[in-house]
Parts: sequence; structure tokens; C-alpha cells
Amino acid sequence: MTSQQQKDRATLVLAAMLAGLATLGPFAIDTYMPSFPAMGRALNATTLEMQQTLSAYLLPFACMMLFHGALTDSFGRRPVILGGLLVFIAASIGCALAQSLPQLLLFRAVQGMSAGTGMVAGRAMIRDIYPGHQAQRVMSMVTMIFGLAPAIAPILGGWLEVWFGWRAIFVFLALFSGLLFAGCHFQLAESLPPEKRHPFKLRPLLANYVKLFGSVKFGLLSSAIALNFAGFFLYVASAPAVIYGLLGLNENQFAYLFVPGIAGVVAGAFVSGRLAGKLSPRRTVLYGYAIMAAAAAFNLVYHALFGPALPWTVLPVMIYAVGMALAMPSITLLVLDLFPDNRGLAASLQGAQQSFFSGLAAGLLSPYLSGTGLALAGGMAALVACGFACWYIFGRMSAMESRA
Repeated sequence: MTSQQQKDRATLVLAAMLAGLATLGPFAIDTYMPSFPAMGRALNATTLEMQQTLSAYLLPFACMMLFHGALTDSFGRRPVILGGLLVFIAASIGCALAQSLPQLLLFRAVQGMSAGTGMVAGRAMIRDIYPGHQAQRVMSMVTMIFGLAPAIAPILGGWLEVWFGWRAIFVFLALFSGLLFAGCHFQLAESLPPEKRHPFKLRPLLANYVKLFGSVKFGLLSSAIALNFAGFFLYVASAPAVIYGLLGLNENQFAYLFVPGIAGVVAGAFVSGRLAGKLSPRRTVLYGYAIMAAAAAFNLVYHALFGPALPWTVLPVMIYAVGMALAMPSITLLVLDLFPDNRGLAASLQGAQQSFFSGLAAGLLSPYLSGTGLALAGGMAALVACGFACWYIFGRMSAMESRA
């Protein structure tokens, strides 16, 4: 094996490991969705109460994402990842043993508090290790592997529900995170040397938070990512309503929504990696927005004229996902490059905003929009329009600064 082949293999292994860590989020969300009816019956919970188990996970996930990055900048990426995995394992066991809805909500919240460590640390590690276009390629590779999780998760969750019941889903999450812990313990090297770490003291930490929160450009880029993803996640959060209510399918047919959507994510990330070094990041982002806008427009027109049906209800979700995944790696790297000395914190705050917006989409938008295909299409269109507005303002600000 040549030196280059060894480097390529090491890059692939690292990308697969970081993608595995990032999949904890979608696995914790999507695997148990097919079990909503069974869980509701077992815990005497209504459909709306079961919907709140998503918010109970996502909102703590978003809040703790504010702090994961600061911890990785101070103590290193590796120990924070390992600690987060241990907490997630314990919380998954708690969910499996829950005897009431309040107990389930509590352990779902603990899952959310710990699941974001790998996502935050992984993004920072990529920029720690790889420069320029190579970072975009690795980020795209992680996105591709990560993108398979939401397609696999509901299918696996449906099988586990049919074969063993809903509690087996949380047992699976505990086992999966245990395997990740073992892999990271033995294979994942630290990427942030001690001399580059920040002291874990209140005053410098607050100064760094103020610096990032006060950056308009950071806020615009982070909002663009969060709004773009929320347009896609609105359909993920509404999956039970779309599958059972709008399309009249059953718990074994969640793949009809998730597989096309995640195929779009994988395709967009693959194209992003291929374009790295051939097309400027900003041009790549513009192409991504053009694809998202076309998908949202088709979605609105179709559902204004016709009722929900296969394949037309899921086709716009797939096309939108292509554009979203095409734009996301480039925007993410632009976010991290704004503050090269605080990459962990930058990744943390960006991830927190993305998760917070996803929580709002699940807890506020989805219950009110998932009743009709047209309402969901309108929600997607509004979110991507807001995302593009943030990107456009960022571009104008950058252009003005370059002329000054």
C-alpha cells in the first residue's frame, strides 16, 4: 500500500467514525417514529404528547450544543466525545425501561443533552486536520455517510417494533452508542494539541461567546444553515402524519418518505465533494439554493392543485435535500473559518442554532402544518426563502467589505 493509499484509508476511517458519531442524532429521532402509536398506547399518551418527545430531545440537544464546543476547545475533542457517549448510553437504557410518559421525556432530554458532542467535535476535528478544499471533501464524505442514517433508522425502527416491540429500539441505541464508544476509545486520536486549547475560565469563555454572538456574519451564515435544514426537517418531524395521515401507509412503509429524502442528501453531498477545488464555495452554495427553490416551488404548485400522493409528495423532498446537502458543507466551512481559534465554539453555536430551529419545526410548525400537503409545502418554501435571505445579506456584506 502506497503512502497516498494509506492517507486515503485513514481519511475514510476518520470520516466514517465522525459520521457514526453524528448519526446518534438522527438515530435517536428517526428509529422510534414508527412506534409512535404503540408507545402512545403503552404509555397512555396522545398523538400530540408523543410529538413532544421529539421536542424533549431536540431542545436540550440545542441548549447543550452551546457548551459542547467550549468544552472541546478547553479539554480537547476526544475526552468530550467519550464522556458524551457514556451519558447517551445511560439515557438510552433509561428510555428502554421507562414506565410512563414523564419518565420517557426525562430520559429523552438526557439523550438530547449528550448526543451533540460527536457532531460538534467532529466538525471542529475536520478543520483541525484538513486544509482548504480537502476539508470540503472530507466534510462532504461525512455528510454522505451521515445522510444514510435517517434512511436506515426508520426502516430498522419499524422492524424492531414489529419483531420485539418499541423498547427494543432504545436497547439498540444503547448498543450502537456502546460500539461507538469502543471504536473512539481505541481508534480516535486527539486533534487539538494542549498548546492550542483555551483555559476553562469564566472570563475568557464569556469573551469568546460575546465575540461569536456579536458577529453579524456568523449569525447570518449559521441562520442560513439552520433554516435550510429546517425546511427538510419539517418533513422528518411530520413523518408519522405524512405516512399515516396524508399517504395512508403503515409502519413498515416509512422508507417511502425517508429513502428518497436521504438519497437526495447523499447525492448532494457527493456532488459537493466532487466540486471541491473545481467550483468556488459561494458558487456551489448558489447552485444549492437554486435546486432548493425549484423543489419548493414545485411542491407548492403540485399541492395547490392535487392531493398528497406517491411519488409527487416525496419527490420535492428528495430534490430539496440535494440542494441542501450541496450547499451545507461550503457554508459550514465558511462558518468555521470566521473564527479559526474558536472552531469548537463556532461549530457548537452553529449546531445549537440548527438544532433549536429543528426543535421549533418539530414542536411548533409540524403539529400545525402536517395536516395538509399544501401547508407543509408552504412551510418548506418559507424556510428556504428565509435561509436564502440570510445568505444574500452575508454576500452583500462581504462584497462591501472587500470594496472598502
